[in-house]
Amino acid sequence: MNGKVLSIAGSDPSGGAGIQADIKAISAMGAYAMAAITSLTVQNTLGVTRAVPVEAELVRDQVLACLGDIGADAIKSGMLFDEKIISVVTDVLKTAGRGIPYVLDPVMVSTSGHALLEPQAQKALIEHLVPLATLITPNIPEARALTGMAAIGTVEQMQDAAEKILGLGAGAVLLKGGHGSGDTLIDLLVTANDMVRFDSQRIDTPHTHGTGCTLASAIAAGLAQNMPLEAAVSRARDYVHQAILRAPGFGGGHGPLNHLVSPNVKG
Repeated sequence: MNGKVLSIAGSDPSGGAGIQADIKAISAMGAYAMAAITSLTVQNTLGVTRAVPVEAELVRDQVLACLGDIGADAIKSGMLFDEKIISVVTDVLKTAGRGIPYVLDPVMVSTSGHALLEPQAQKALIEHLVPLATLITPNIPEARALTGMAAIGTVEQMQDAAEKILGLGAGAVLLKGGHGSGDTLIDLLVTANDMVRFDSQRIDTPHTHGTGCTLASAIAAGLAQNMPLEAAVSRARDYVHQAILRAPGFGGGHGPLNHLVSPNVKG
């Protein structure tokens, strides 16, 4: 077991997304997973029907309990729900979490369209957490919310959006193209000095529940294992691609991935 990762995110009782997906993905990467739960949700493959936040001070204490004992080599956050939770996570990242690589998955809306971040919390996330992020991993709808851009469809528009998010203070941006169109899925990794384009075959499947959570957690595991950012992203993308291809087919809606697939499996 190599590397320790703390995920700060909401719980998905159906096991496909959130903390449950994070723990599975981090473990599949060969790292040690810890979890601080921010919200209890009622959801399955058909959608989210309810979400209740955990008391902000309890979120803080969960994080501090992990960092103060076992420690972490990377931190990943997902669903943070409200401004109070964002505030305590910000404080902890600046103190006990200072210097630890931080992957921010700006979870705003579920696949089924349920809001997972209160509107007033979006501003707090942009102002306080984005500048602390080693990497932020927005999908196209999240990138539109972060930048105010009406359309992000072409590679040029994706690059423009990523650069705008860099301007908010993030260390790097992985803009995911899963919500785009065409046979080729394009993700862009953009830093202040470089842009790397990742292409893969788009998979026509409903079994994509928790892909964002899974990808961000797998990247965080790579960073915890001292992998260069580009290599961590590349391995995580390959892992998610194979996890989708080998999805178990559970549920009547957006089904879960096969998180137990080896990150080294190809084809």
